[in-house]
Amino acid sequence: MKNEDVCILIPTLNEEKAIGEVIRGFKSEGFENIFVIDGNSEDSTREIAKKEGARVEVQQGKGKGSAVKQAFEVIEDEIIVMIDGDGTYSPSEVRKLLDPIRNGEAEHVIGNRFAYGGAFAILHRIGNGVLNKVFGFGYGVKLNDILSGYRALTRDSVKKINLEKKGFEIEAEMAIESVKKGIRIKEVPIEYKKREGQSKLNFVRDGTKIVYTLYVLARTHNPAFYFGVIGSLFIAVGILTGIYVVVDWFSTEHISHNLLTVFTALMVISGVQFLIFGLFGDLLVTLQKETIEALRGKDIGKGKGEGKK
Repeated sequence: MKNEDVCILIPTLNEEKAIGEVIRGFKSEGFENIFVIDGNSEDSTREIAKKEGARVEVQQGKGKGSAVKQAFEVIEDEIIVMIDGDGTYSPSEVRKLLDPIRNGEAEHVIGNRFAYGGAFAILHRIGNGVLNKVFGFGYGVKLNDILSGYRALTRDSVKKINLEKKGFEIEAEMAIESVKKGIRIKEVPIEYKKREGQSKLNFVRDGTKIVYTLYVLARTHNPAFYFGVIGSLFIAVGILTGIYVVVDWFSTEHISHNLLTVFTALMVISGVQFLIFGLFGDLLVTLQKETIEALRGKDIGKGKGEGKK
C-alpha cells in the first residue's frame, strides 16, 4: 500500500496551538490525505487546518465519539490513521502503526503511550492502569493502552465495528468491538508528549463513563465476567448479613432475625443463580465463536476453490 491509500483522521476541538504543526508533520512524512473533523471550535483551528491543506469538516453532534463516527462514514481509504490534534503524538511515528497492517500482522494497531513513560499526571497514569486491567480481565485480551488516541485501522475493520459512544469512551469501545468481532489487534510503542493547551478529559466524569462502558459491553463478550461481578456482590452481601445473624445468635439471647435470615438466603441464592447465568452465557458465546470460525473456514475454502476454477 502507498501513502495515498492512507487517510490521516484528526478530531479537533480548539486546537489552534498544535493543529498546524501536526498537519505539517504528516505532510513532511509524505501523507497528503489529511481529514480534520472539527467539533465546532471557537478558535482558529479550522482556518489553520485549511491553510495547511487539510480537508476540514464540522461535526454535526457533540463529543469525540460522534466526530469519529461521522468521519468513519465518509472515509473510503484503505487505512485510517486516527490521531489527536493536540500535539501529544508525533506524526514521525506513523509508520510504526502502519507497518503491522502493511505486513499483514494486524488490522487494528494501537500506539502504546506507556512504552517510554509518557507525560502523564499521576492520577491519569493510575486510572489508565486500572482501566487496562479491567479490560484484560473482562475481555481476555491483554492490552497496555486501550485509550490511546493514536491508532491505525483498515477500512474493512472499520466497517465491522459498531460504535455507539459519543464521548471519550470511543477509544475503549473501538478496542472492545475489535475483540468482539475477531479483528487482530497489535500494540506498538510510541512517545507521548505534554499537550498544548488545557486537557478536555475530566478524570472523574469521563473515567466513570469508560469503566461503565467496559462493564456493560462485557455482557455480550464475556457474560461470565458480567454476571460474575453481579453474583459475587449478591453473595458478598449475603455472607455479611449471614455472619451478623450467626454472631448475634450466639452472643445474645438467641435473637433469630428471621427476616434478615430470609434476606441472607435470598441474596446467596440469587448470587449463585447469576454465576450460573454467567457460565451458561459464556458457553453460548464460545459456541457462537466456534460457529463463526467454522463458517469463515468454509467461506475461505470455497473462495480458494472458485479461484482454482
